[in-house]
Amino acid sequence: MSVIFAAAQTLVKASRAKDVQLLQSEDGIKALNKLANDYVNFCKECCMYASRDISRPEPLQFDAEHYRKLYTCFSLFSVLYLPEPGFEDVPVGDELMEWLNTHFIEPSTQEGDDLSSLAQQLSPLLTDHPRLNNFNAERDFAVASRRWKGKVKTLRIELDRVPESEREDGFENWWDRFSDIVGILEGREDVIKKVCLELGADWKEVCAAWGIFVDTRLRRQDLPEVVSQILDEMPSDPTDLEDVVHSSLFLGRPAQALSEAARLDVWLAAHFADLMEPMELIDSEPDDSELTLRQQYVLAYAEYLRSDPALWRITVDYMYSCGDIGREMGDQVLMRVPLRLKPLKDADNGEEAARIRSGQLAGALKDIHETCFEYKREEIRRLVCKVAAQTFIQEKEYGLAISYITSAEDWPGLGRVVDLVLEEYVLVANIAPSLHNLPLDSAARSSVPAVFQHRLMFAVRFAEFHQRRASGDLAGAASDLLSMFREETAPKSWWAVLLCDAVELLQYNETMLFPSSDACVLIQRLEEIQIRVGQGAGDDYLSVLARIANGGEKHAMQRLQTVRLALARYYARCGAIGVGGRPSGWSY
Repeated sequence: MSVIFAAAQTLVKASRAKDVQLLQSEDGIKALNKLANDYVNFCKECCMYASRDISRPEPLQFDAEHYRKLYTCFSLFSVLYLPEPGFEDVPVGDELMEWLNTHFIEPSTQEGDDLSSLAQQLSPLLTDHPRLNNFNAERDFAVASRRWKGKVKTLRIELDRVPESEREDGFENWWDRFSDIVGILEGREDVIKKVCLELGADWKEVCAAWGIFVDTRLRRQDLPEVVSQILDEMPSDPTDLEDVVHSSLFLGRPAQALSEAARLDVWLAAHFADLMEPMELIDSEPDDSELTLRQQYVLAYAEYLRSDPALWRITVDYMYSCGDIGREMGDQVLMRVPLRLKPLKDADNGEEAARIRSGQLAGALKDIHETCFEYKREEIRRLVCKVAAQTFIQEKEYGLAISYITSAEDWPGLGRVVDLVLEEYVLVANIAPSLHNLPLDSAARSSVPAVFQHRLMFAVRFAEFHQRRASGDLAGAASDLLSMFREETAPKSWWAVLLCDAVELLQYNETMLFPSSDACVLIQRLEEIQIRVGQGAGDDYLSVLARIANGGEKHAMQRLQTVRLALARYYARCGAIGVGGRPSGWSY
């Protein structure tokens, strides 16, 4: 987000929390004034940067002239609508003249020489001309202005005494030019307009001169009436969008200024509107579109940003500042951000993908997570996590898939992933290697509903069992297998599979991996399976093993006979070395 725009949102949010209007406090006015000046300086910096004759990696979006127009418009807005605190009700002439001189008055060398010559002739008056910013009190300024006007009147009397025959010097009528200058100092409206027209100036120069010479006590609230009269005779250029924005601001028509600013640059209109609403310059109530005027212009700018997918972070910042409609639009943008979870040849993206696969939040996924947290978009965060989980499922990164689907609190989805993990074992006799490194802490696991937590924990423990067995940690594998039985983690449909997996451990000759008590547990589970199968519950106990064996229930029972034999031999070894006794009812 634009740093200035973000500061504006924070300011407005804080004032609403305190139920205080920004314009009702001096601190609020100061803050708004600073924001406006920050925007002015930003436009100025853009203009200066675009003006530099340097090589650039890619062409600028706009030229320096375009940024100059934004600079003049925002600067004028600041002068007219957000003056320094305490200067809201003081005469505005000096500030308008300063704005005009800063942005538009650039005399040529010849004009400068002429002005210098005239200044020497009029130096006493020009030097003593009262300026408001040189006085501590407006009353003192008014007194000084009256005295100065008296001196101008004296000069006029002396000028009128010059005989007609001496008013020309052989080259031009110097008296007429001098008389025009004195007429301007006198504040004669007709002379000011005439001189501005002759010099190719426009209505803006007349407005600035008006506040300096015609009505030295002209205030902001009185400016629209004066400007309206001037524009009747010297209209703004309708083909010059910059000039049209200026005239709307001078006329005190903020809504019209927004409309014209949008034609010049949607950025300008959006940030004008963002300041105008808390200043109560435009209506803050939604219209038939269910959007306020500010929201309409801010969302128009956000849609402009949306055309560049790389700017999604800034785009949603603007959208989320625009009520329910803006939040819905922001949600749609977040849902369409490419997550780039698959490893790519690009070094940066490849590194991000690797970090994500190591269990870290990185890249776009991290940015989306932080954005959702900042704007309290928990539902969208969960949806994005579900999308990420689907990508990992496709790549059979089941550990990461479970991590993200758990973060999304998609419990039915979690059940389906666990089923996929176990199904893969059924089909290819291989458990997902990423599952034993499942990056879920105890808090995350405890958040899973019990019905799904049981299935998840079995899949994780089953993966850990196979990982230990594959790495040669047979003692650890034996411990895991018994834990799944003792803690009743393993579903009954998987008992037969676990018992078949135990055969390798039972036949290990270098050491006894199961104490006799653990062997008894295995024997008891085998006995229960055989009894229940005999009672007609074969589907409950043998369905998984039957699929793995590809031979139905009969073949599954044959596999269990292998288990029974391995257990008998193991138990015999226990007896031979004096480790425990036989369980009651067991024979072999």
